[in-house]
Amino acid sequence: MDYKICLIAPFASMKKLADEVILERDPEWHGNVDVALGDSQAGLEQARLAMERGAEVLISRGGTALLIAEQVSVPVVQIQVTALDILRTIKQVGVSLGVIGVAGFRNVIYECETLAELLGISVRVIALENKAETAERIAFAASEGIKVVIGDANSVELARQIGLGGYVIGTGKDAIYKAIKEAELVAEVRRREQERAELLQAIVNSSTDGIVAVDKAARITFFNPAACDIFQVSQAMAVGRSVSEVIPNTRLPAVLDNGVAEMGEVQHLGNKELATKRIPIKIKDEVVGAIASFQDVTQLQRFEQAIRQKLHSKGLVAKVSLKQIVGSSPALEAAKRQAHRYAMSSSTVLITGESGTGKEMFAQSIHNLSSREKSPFVAVNCAALPENLLESELLGYEEGAFTGAKKGGKQGLFELAHGGTMFLDEIGEMPLALQARLLRVLQEKEVMRLGGDRVIPVDVRVIAATNQDMAELVAKKQFREDLYYRLDILRLYLPPLRDRKGDIPMLVEYFYRKLKQLNPGVKGIAPEALVILEKLSWPGNVRELANLMERALLLSDNEVVTAEDIKSILPVQAAIHQADSLSGEYGNLEEMEKEAIEQILREENFNYTRAASRLGINRTTLWRKIQKQNR
Repeated sequence: MDYKICLIAPFASMKKLADEVILERDPEWHGNVDVALGDSQAGLEQARLAMERGAEVLISRGGTALLIAEQVSVPVVQIQVTALDILRTIKQVGVSLGVIGVAGFRNVIYECETLAELLGISVRVIALENKAETAERIAFAASEGIKVVIGDANSVELARQIGLGGYVIGTGKDAIYKAIKEAELVAEVRRREQERAELLQAIVNSSTDGIVAVDKAARITFFNPAACDIFQVSQAMAVGRSVSEVIPNTRLPAVLDNGVAEMGEVQHLGNKELATKRIPIKIKDEVVGAIASFQDVTQLQRFEQAIRQKLHSKGLVAKVSLKQIVGSSPALEAAKRQAHRYAMSSSTVLITGESGTGKEMFAQSIHNLSSREKSPFVAVNCAALPENLLESELLGYEEGAFTGAKKGGKQGLFELAHGGTMFLDEIGEMPLALQARLLRVLQEKEVMRLGGDRVIPVDVRVIAATNQDMAELVAKKQFREDLYYRLDILRLYLPPLRDRKGDIPMLVEYFYRKLKQLNPGVKGIAPEALVILEKLSWPGNVRELANLMERALLLSDNEVVTAEDIKSILPVQAAIHQADSLSGEYGNLEEMEKEAIEQILREENFNYTRAASRLGINRTTLWRKIQKQNR
């Protein structure tokens, strides 16, 4: 036991017994239970001294216990007078003295009438309500023939002063022991309650929500630190005042009147918007108060974003910077300078260029140069998902919005990108129906989930990319004109690799260093091999070059990648792999590309996915090449 308890004995014999009980229970109680002597006011003074020393529970008996309980803030356990205590005192007096007066407070003598009836003893109960009337009541009992009074110390003293016999009802060790054990239990319960109260206080005080409680008269009873920050009022100035004087536009008095909770309301405070909940506090259906919580919507959005990033951190980080984009040709340097300028703006960017020119790398670079660099970067390929799935991924959905919807719903990618950048690759492939919803997101800066009935504000910068002629798509009614102009505010064109062939040696060296661990036996690229690479038209651009370099390093059996190594693995010019150059007798390269594609498709039983993999291009590019060749 580590609770501090103090027993205040109204008379010396009780103190002696209490000391004996504690000594017998040593070491369990030693040092934790103190005993002090004091009756009435002296006992109260001892109680106050004990509290200063850290006493958590006090113990006393009779009127002293009642007086202490009225004046102190800690629990007071009363030593009960047992039937055995009364019987022991009556035996000491003797039954031949006639009717015995039993004087005292009800907490002392409540068993004596039952005891007298059981034993056939004549007693007269002198019940006391307060100390002031004790002398009068004992004198009245004396006038009715009472010769002997037993009771508490004060009653006995007054009886003796008027010539009556007086005997204090003693307290046995068993009663003292029971009182100390009860005090232990009270101290334990009180300690737990204090711990819970302090925990609750810490939780409420550390909450970022402003929390305000009022009583049934609408006076503020609680005002946490967050509420002080929100309303710019100190706790000292708020607690005790009418809530209407402290919080503008408050509806807490209305909640007190009607007893109906108000959830998810928006309250305006100057230029702030506060999300608030107001809940009545009821005891047995009676409203005894109310509590309200307030959240600054702007701060709430910041916390939501932090949670979104923690829960969905994978894939939401832009890893590329302009410095990492390899090449120094005039065309590429011009694109880098333009991207750097665009990063200073929050306007939408439309990146155009052929497949494989690095549109996502530039999108990431713009994000990392912008003020949004520490916020999410979310990329989605609009051609990779069917229309219904793309819509639910971008906008999210509520529980039950459609068959198979996840329980609890799902956040959309625009919500995850809040505060950051959304990269929409191959925007030209977005279905027309979804284009209308995207336009609304861009214009209103809010989304509504599928199956939802509320709008969710989002702050997202959009960077779109396409390898198609958007103006042509608009002319053919395949892309919304209003969305096109909303996207085409800042345009960034990325040159194809064939227009920046001066960067090929630098790119080849970069990919070699990046991939050389695939075949440690290869020590470099032969000059003749580099010449062949510089002569290719590179319809797949930098991505195609990267794929070819990976295959060359994996398959080469030479100390360096040779010209023959390159010729043997050219994906779409396989028919010319034995030629000394890429011109002359082997004719038109586009025709040979067509033949190579048709051959690989036949070999793969027209499985476009496997054919695209062998060709080193993605499935969409393969499909587009076939469409172009069939025109």
